[in-house]
Amino acid sequence: MTTTSITTAAEAAQLAPVFDADRLAAELAAVTAHTWNVQRIHTDGGQVGRAAEIDWRVLPLRSLGGDPQRTDPGGPGPQPFAPTRWLSQLRYLAQILESIPAPLNAVRLMALGPGAVSKVHCDPKYRLDRGIVRLHIPIITNPAAVLVLDGTEYCWQPGTFWYGDFSREHSVRNTSPSATRIHVVIDALLTAELASWFPHPWHNLLTRGEVLLNRPGPDSASAWPTRLPYEALVPARFADFDAAAPLEGPLVAARIDHGADEVLTLTVSGRTFALVRVDERDFRFSGWSEQRTLQPDHDGSGLTLRDRTGRTATERHVSAAPRTP
Repeated sequence: MTTTSITTAAEAAQLAPVFDADRLAAELAAVTAHTWNVQRIHTDGGQVGRAAEIDWRVLPLRSLGGDPQRTDPGGPGPQPFAPTRWLSQLRYLAQILESIPAPLNAVRLMALGPGAVSKVHCDPKYRLDRGIVRLHIPIITNPAAVLVLDGTEYCWQPGTFWYGDFSREHSVRNTSPSATRIHVVIDALLTAELASWFPHPWHNLLTRGEVLLNRPGPDSASAWPTRLPYEALVPARFADFDAAAPLEGPLVAARIDHGADEVLTLTVSGRTFALVRVDERDFRFSGWSEQRTLQPDHDGSGLTLRDRTGRTATERHVSAAPRTP
C-alpha cells in the first residue's frame, strides 16, 4: 500500500491507502463466471426488501450470517455479519479488508451495468454522528460512470479508497453503452484508527467534532457476565434505530440469551438482535454502532442503557436480573 495526494470536500474524502488496481481487477475472474444477483434493500423491520429496478448487481463478501445470496446491506438482526464463501476467492481484497482498523458490517462487490441510472436517494444511517460510514474502493470504472453526491460529480479511480457521506442525496449513473462499473462497498464503524486514514483537514472534525468514535472491541467472543437467560424491562423504542428518543417512554419485557450457534441475543417486541462486546462490560447491537449500548450492573441487578449522537450521550437505568430457574 502507498499513499498519494488527497483531495477533500465536505461530502467526500479520499483515504490514505492506495491499493493495487491491477491485482484487484485480476481477482475478479474468480467470481465473475456467473451473473451476480440484483441488489436489494434492507427494510426498517429487518427484512430483505425490493430489488433494484436497474442493472445494479451485487456479490456479497460479508453479509448477515455469511449468506452468499444476500445482496442487501443488512443491519441489526439475529445474526452477526460474517464472511461469505466468495471472499475466500479474493485473497488480496481479503487482506485489504483485514487491514482496515474498524469493525466491518456488510462488504459487497457492486456492479453498475451499462445504461443504468439510479434514482436520487439518501441512506440516513451512514452518518458520522452515528459512527457508521460507507467506504468505496473502485475496481473497474469508466468516464461515463459517475457518482453524484450532494450535487458534486465523482468518478473515483481504481485502487483509490474513499469515504462518502451517503446520508446526503446521491445517485449513480453509468451511461457507457458497454462497460460495467464495479466498486467494493464497505460498511464500517468509525474508529479513531480509521479516522487517522482521513486527510489531515478532516482530523479536527473527526477527533473533536460531533462524530461518534467506536472502540474496536475485544478479539474474544461475546460473553454475558451473568447467568443466562437474563430478563429486563427496556424502553419500547430502544431497538428502533430511527427513534429520536429511544430511552424514553414505556418499558417492555426483553430477554438476553443465547441464540443459534451460541450467539448472544436480545429479544424485545418480537424481534431478536445479536449482541457483541465493546469492552469488558459494554455491549452493542451487531450491525450497529455504539450509538446504542447496554451495560449490566456488576451484581446483575440492572442494566444501564445508553444512546449517543456524536458526543452527546443519554442513559437510563432499568431493572434486570437472571431468570429464576
